[in-house]
Amino acid sequence: MLSKKTKYGLKALTFIARSEGDMPVQVSAIAKSEQIPQKFLESILLTLRKAGILGSKKGKHGGYYLRKEPSEILMTEVMRVLEGPIAMVPCVSLNFYEKCADCPNEATCSVNRLMIQVRDSTLKVFRNTTLADLSSK
Repeated sequence: MLSKKTKYGLKALTFIARSEGDMPVQVSAIAKSEQIPQKFLESILLTLRKAGILGSKKGKHGGYYLRKEPSEILMTEVMRVLEGPIAMVPCVSLNFYEKCADCPNEATCSVNRLMIQVRDSTLKVFRNTTLADLSSK
């Protein structure tokens, strides 16, 4: 299940991508428009800034802005930053692999085989979807 953190992060990124002009977008505007608790949103945006997806500007006309074009921001990057591993079980994760403690043999494990298919299908969607795809009106 998708966490609220990721859901709100995707909504916020989409809102920023749809914003007109070059002005940074204020947290309060995103929170109000997308009905996201502002303190929670601030934490999410900070995470995205630390990951290099967003930049921020302080001051009266401050806020957050995209550091790359929406067409260059892949959902694989956003999902890993906000949600963590894309794989549902650690033994099939490409970036966060761990052997399952309760599995004697991955090569013969039916769960492993199924989850590899799920991971690959999910990755295909995320790799082929950009923020531009989400933010097109």
